Formats: sequence, structure tokens, C-alpha cells
Amino acid sequence: MEEQTYPVLDLGLIRLVDFMGGDDAVVQAARVSLGRGLTHDERDKKLVFFLLANGHETPFEHAIFKFHIKCPIFVARQWFRHRIASYNEISGRYTEMKEEFYLPKNLRTQKARNYQYEDVIEPLNHELLDKIATGYEAAFKLYQELLASGVAKEHARIILPLSLYTQFYWTINSRSLMNFLHLRMEEHAQFEIRQYAEIISAIFKEKMPWSHEAFERFIILGEKWTEL
Repeated sequence: MEEQTYPVLDLGLIRLVDFMGGDDAVVQAARVSLGRGLTHDERDKKLVFFLLANGHETPFEHAIFKFHIKCPIFVARQWFRHRIASYNEISGRYTEMKEEFYLPKNLRTQKARNYQYEDVIEPLNHELLDKIATGYEAAFKLYQELLASGVAKEHARIILPLSLYTQFYWTINSRSLMNFLHLRMEEHAQFEIRQYAEIISAIFKEKMPWSHEAFERFIILGEKWTEL
């Protein structure tokens, strides 16, 4: 399978490494209980819609995505809350980390408890971002100094900020993927993780168009099932 890389934020990426199953796998899994398989017509799509609209979600566990993700650590910590998946992350105990930090274009104000924000106005935004970048530079310089002094990587890394980019492999079935997208594309989700979720949603749509359409209609928009 040809791997395509999608840039995210300033230095992040999403790469679909592998994919197994698809809409056909959902249909096959659902029909096995009746000893039947694919019909290769509109009835297959209708079944996918029926399953998701009526909460019959286990057949969606038979379609599998494997992603390579590069994101800031604070985004990864939100990501790893989604536990029905498999993760393997780069280790700062064994690998010298790269000088790669997330620097937003605009800082946000904490406007209210309902996660409504406004951008910090200029020139304050530019001044504060310059100070953040200076802080990153100082932290990484100290990290390198600790390593040069013989401090173990696992200890030297403790002074690196949460904005440092990490990388991991993420293997997830389409049922759990839809749960991730439902929560992380929601308007109250943090801006940075929403950028990743929106790209993953587009990949999901490309690979499983029937499931994605059903997901948008019955999960996101809350449509009720009617005979199609």
C-alpha cells in the first residue's frame, strides 16, 4: 500500500501505514451470523447504515487502520485517553529527542468556562510567542548540556516542555476510530487535536465511504433511522 503523508500544525504529520477491511469487512462480519456474505449491491450499503443507526457496532471492529502520528506531547496525552487501540511511542529514555517544538500562530485567551476563546491581540501575541520560542531554545540547550555531562537520557528529558513533538504508531478499528472522531472533532475539543481529527476523518471517508456517511448522518447529525 502506498503511504501518503499529511502535514498537520507546524511540524506534525499523519501517515496511514496500513489498512485492512473496509465497508465490505463490516458487511461480512454482520452477515456471518446468518451464514451469508456480500451481495455487492445497494443492500450492502443499506446494512452499514442500519448497523450504525441502531447501535450494532461490533461489525465495525473488523476494519483496521494503522497510522504513524507526529504531534506535540500535550496532544498525544489527550490522544492516549482513547484506550481501545494499540500505541507504540518513541522513547526519550533510549533516543535523543530532536529540537522540534510546537509554536502556535496565535495564542488564545481563556475567555470562559465553556471553552470559548479569542486570539491574543497584536503586538502582545508576537511578544509572547517570541518569549515562548526563547524558552524552548533555553530548555533544549540545557537538555544537550545535561547529555554532554553524562546525564542519562531518561533524566535529561525531564526539562523538555509538553510542546516537544513525539511520534507513535496507532492501530485502531473503525468502531473506536469513530468514537475518537466524535469526541475530537467536537467544537469543545482543543484546537490542535481537532486539526488531526479532521484529517483522520478525511482518510476514514476515503477508505470507508459508506461507514463515514453513516457516521456523519447518525452519530454527528443525530438522524433517526428510516427505511432507506
